[in-house]
Amino acid sequence: MAEGVLTATSTVAAANPYATAQHQFDQAASILGLDEGLRQVLREVRRELTVNFPVRMDDGSIRIFTGYRVQHNLTRGPAKGGIRYHPQVSLDEVKALAMWMSWKCAVTNLPYGGSKGGVICDPSQLSLQELENLTRRFASEISILIGPESDIPAPDVNTNPQTMAWIMDTISMEKGYSVPATVTGKPLSIGGSQGRPAATGRGVMVVTLEACRRQGIDPTQSTVAIQGFGNVGSVSAELLHAQGFKVVAVSDVFGGIHNPEGLDVPALIEHVRVNGKVEGFGGATEAISNAGLLELPVTILIPAALENQLTMSNAAQVKARVVVEAANGPTTPEADDVFHQRGVTLVPDILANAGGVTVSYFEWVQDLQSFFWEESEINSRLTRIMQRAYEQVDDLAKEHQTTLRMGAYCLAVKRVADATSVRGIYP
Repeated sequence: MAEGVLTATSTVAAANPYATAQHQFDQAASILGLDEGLRQVLREVRRELTVNFPVRMDDGSIRIFTGYRVQHNLTRGPAKGGIRYHPQVSLDEVKALAMWMSWKCAVTNLPYGGSKGGVICDPSQLSLQELENLTRRFASEISILIGPESDIPAPDVNTNPQTMAWIMDTISMEKGYSVPATVTGKPLSIGGSQGRPAATGRGVMVVTLEACRRQGIDPTQSTVAIQGFGNVGSVSAELLHAQGFKVVAVSDVFGGIHNPEGLDVPALIEHVRVNGKVEGFGGATEAISNAGLLELPVTILIPAALENQLTMSNAAQVKARVVVEAANGPTTPEADDVFHQRGVTLVPDILANAGGVTVSYFEWVQDLQSFFWEESEINSRLTRIMQRAYEQVDDLAKEHQTTLRMGAYCLAVKRVADATSVRGIYP
């Protein structure tokens, strides 16, 4: 095993994303020879807020929901991180996501720290009015933390521009004036940015092209499978298809579809718009499960769903040459070791899906300046930042004879550690 790659221990619980996040940090800290004091500071979150709040339902009843907002680090700037609505949201999950956001922002050299938020709920079981009531009350509860200069939320799983509009309006009403830079991922009509909805998927496309270029892989001779066909997965599929990749399988929460000869991605996207799921698409030759998709004989595998999809139980069966983590934390440390030993190139989440936060940064800057850019300029800036980040990560990985994940962590952790060290400990 190459120097700088540590074997995952049995103490890392695959079901606990925060244990995974801390384990990954510990690996990078060891490679860097990080001071013990800095390790203690950076491996824990700085703040964790739990709120239990009432929401009035459509039938007039009151229901209590639990939500979280966690800030991992604020050394390099205000915290940045999405808000997700999901039945399986937990404090440990949100803590892990906040830590990953710190590293993601540092990898792309954005002047942010990391944060994340979530509410335990099933949005599919709530009406639009109930979702608005929940969002506004949650925003009010976490308003003690969020704001343009302190912590800027964005959309994540099961949240969208409308959710951000409600949050922005709630904070603005409490302030008494409009504060568009409070959130990013907003509708264009209230200060959103051109290019933001497609930003994460565009970033996935850019790093996939970079990985192929460095591996000597011809995109036009490559096949792609994508687990998860929400905003990130569908945009990634569309842009990769346009670059000549053959997308042969996709899946969502209801199941998946497969056609070894390739799927008509524009037609599939229209099918999903009308039907709400990929199942039933006429261009598929067979149905496939989410688990089965991960083991297809493809060139590129893109997990774009939730955490812990690639584990010790299935890593050896993954046949892709390149794995691009469009989701946050889809690979456990044990699976990381298997991929490294098998020579599978894995582009880590803190690099692969950083396109979203990069264009969120552009949106925040535009809101603060009240000066907006053309979409072509935004896409060009995003491409340059993602290409530069990939190059820096790849160079560090080769320098330390380690994986791209550890290259990304070394780059990110060193930037945050340097900033923490030079600022010192207050008081």
